Amino acid sequence: MFLSCGSALFDCFSSPTDSPATIRLDGRAGGSPLNIAIGLARLGRRVGFFTKNSTDIFGQRILAYLKQEGVDTSLIVPTERNSTLAMVELDQTGSARYVFYTEGTADRSLALNELPAQLPAAIRAVHIGCYTTATEPSATALVALAKRERERRFISYDPNVRPSIVSDLDVWRDRIATMSGTAHLLKLSSEDAELLYPRQSLEHLAQDWITRGVRLVIVTKGGEGAVAYSGHGCSASVPGIHVNVVDTVGAGDTFQAATLAWLEKHDALGGAEVAGLDSDALRSLLSFGAKAAAITCSRRGADLPFAAELWDRT
Repeated sequence: MFLSCGSALFDCFSSPTDSPATIRLDGRAGGSPLNIAIGLARLGRRVGFFTKNSTDIFGQRILAYLKQEGVDTSLIVPTERNSTLAMVELDQTGSARYVFYTEGTADRSLALNELPAQLPAAIRAVHIGCYTTATEPSATALVALAKRERERRFISYDPNVRPSIVSDLDVWRDRIATMSGTAHLLKLSSEDAELLYPRQSLEHLAQDWITRGVRLVIVTKGGEGAVAYSGHGCSASVPGIHVNVVDTVGAGDTFQAATLAWLEKHDALGGAEVAGLDSDALRSLLSFGAKAAAITCSRRGADLPFAAELWDRT
C-alpha cells in the first residue's frame, strides 16, 4: 500500500469570455500528491492520502472525489481553514500557467503534532512533494514524517517547484538537499532542474544526489522523454511520445504514479532494489511512465489513466 502526502486543492481553469468584466472557471480537484494518489488507485494499487483538508465546499468535494476513486482517506486531518485554489491559464500549446491562493489554507497548515503516531503496517511506500514541502508548518511536518519512516518504508519525493508560491529558490534547493539524504526515489522535471541549477548537467546533479543517499533519480523532460540514473551506476533514457496535447496539467504527477506502480509490480519497491535496476529495467520503467503521461496530456486536466489503458500494453 502507498501513502501520498501533501497538497490538495482545486484547479480552476479560466475560459475566454466576451466581456472583461466576467470570467468563466471550470474547477477540478488537484494538487500533485492528490493526483498521484488518484493515479495509483486507477492503476490498481492500494493507496491512502494524508493531508489537512478543509471542511469548506471545495474540501468536501476533494474528500468525496478521493473516496469515489477508492483512495483511503482515514488519515486525513479535517480543518475549517479554507481550501487552496489554483487559477490555471493555458497557452496555445496546452502548457499551464498557475496563480495560487494559498495564504493560511488547509493543506499548508499541517503541523508536526498532527502527524499520525504510527502508520498502518500495510503501507510500504510514502510519497511527499510540491509546495507543502516548502511552506511552513507543513514542510517541517512532512519532512519529519519522511525521515521517521525512511528505515521502514520506501520514500519518494518530487519537489514540483512552484516559484509563484515560494519565490526564494534557495528554499527549494535546501529542501532538495535535505530530501536527497532521505528519499530513495527523487523525481523532478528538467524545467525545475534548469530553474534551480542553471548550467549544471543532469548527470552531475544525479550523481550528487546519489552520493547523498538517493537510490534512483528520474528527470522528466516533457515532450523530449525522460532519463534515469540508478544508485549502482546504470542509466537509461527514452524519447517522448507524440500525442495531440490538450493540456499538460498532471503529466508529471502521472509519470510519478506510474513509476511507483511499476516499481511495486516488479518487486522493486525498496532502496536496494531500485539502486540495482539495470539499464533495460530503467528503460522499461521510463517507457511506462511516458506512456501514462502521454495519455493524461491527451485529455483535459489531470485525468490520469486507468490500469486497462496501460498494463495490457506494456
